Amino acid sequence: MQEIKDSKQATVRIGFDGRVYKRYHGTMARERFDNEVRVLRYLDEQGCRFVPRLLAVNESEPSIVTTNCGQIVEKISEAKQNQLFQALEQYGVRHEDRFARNITYDAREGRFCLIDFEFATILTTNEGLTLEEVEAERKRQPHPEIDKL
Repeated sequence: MQEIKDSKQATVRIGFDGRVYKRYHGTMARERFDNEVRVLRYLDEQGCRFVPRLLAVNESEPSIVTTNCGQIVEKISEAKQNQLFQALEQYGVRHEDRFARNITYDAREGRFCLIDFEFATILTTNEGLTLEEVEAERKRQPHPEIDKL
């Protein structure tokens, strides 16, 4: 497997089968996992085709397997970026982490896609999680290494 991302929040790898494997850890891992699963299922029901499809969910780990939506874009105009996130809102979801790192280009399909829905809100129900909420929780958590000083 090729490692794509290994951060405080998640480990993402692409398998030899081309699927994307994402494991959540860190602050609010369960909430971020639950939110991404909820949003991806909702977008699938809405027929949105420029996001990954959820293939497997492991509640006990927490982790997911999705389809691959291509390579992270190196450069994209702000106008194109805004257009993609606005198009997502037509499917009833607001992406709360609107950065180029969450945009891919799928050469097979010839289109841009959006990924990483840990921080997204379903507009009709207002269910979601924001980056700010997770950052606030991270600040509230004790820091044992600092407390020892």
